Amino acid sequence: MKTINLDMYPFYDELDSETIGFLRANLKPISLKKDNILFYQGDICDNILFLIRGTVRLYIQSDTADEITLYELKEGEQCIVNTASTMSQTEAIGSAVTLTDIEGYLLDVKSVKELAHRCDEYQSFLFSIYTLRMSSLAKLVNDLQFKQLDERILEWLNKQGNSPIKTTHEYIANELGTTRVVVSRILKELEKKSKVKLSRGIINIL
Repeated sequence: MKTINLDMYPFYDELDSETIGFLRANLKPISLKKDNILFYQGDICDNILFLIRGTVRLYIQSDTADEITLYELKEGEQCIVNTASTMSQTEAIGSAVTLTDIEGYLLDVKSVKELAHRCDEYQSFLFSIYTLRMSSLAKLVNDLQFKQLDERILEWLNKQGNSPIKTTHEYIANELGTTRVVVSRILKELEKKSKVKLSRGIINIL
């Protein structure tokens, strides 16, 4: 019998043996290397990813090819862009790319709906991730609308942990929904103000 490892998902311990058997029969293991696209903005997803190892970046892209990160998906989480597209069979509002090597399981749309029908705990889990993501997306919109970009850059840098931070200006631009040129200009201004020190591929917070 196929074994599955969904222990990091809070609803899994609440499942009865019949539902666990149903998942064993329908979950398909997936393993991908870093920098693989899971789906593109505009695709209609046919499966939902249950991530058990690694990190996935969700982002949207404008007509001019500028990107902005919506959020990062971690193990034990489920993507609301992926879920909404799969459950409603509508176009995904963003794209998903693996930031690291990943492992997980895929569950097709028919089986996902059956799981939601069988399991109140899974439905509660879905509502909880929607609440979590909507809160983070609301904060993103607020930051874009009301915060100066230099403030947002400093906040982002401080969230990355201890200095020095290994990153690129293009990566920061994608994370914050702007362009590499603008990020480079602001970082230079912050360096003149002795808030950061720049070197190739590294930023030190002062």
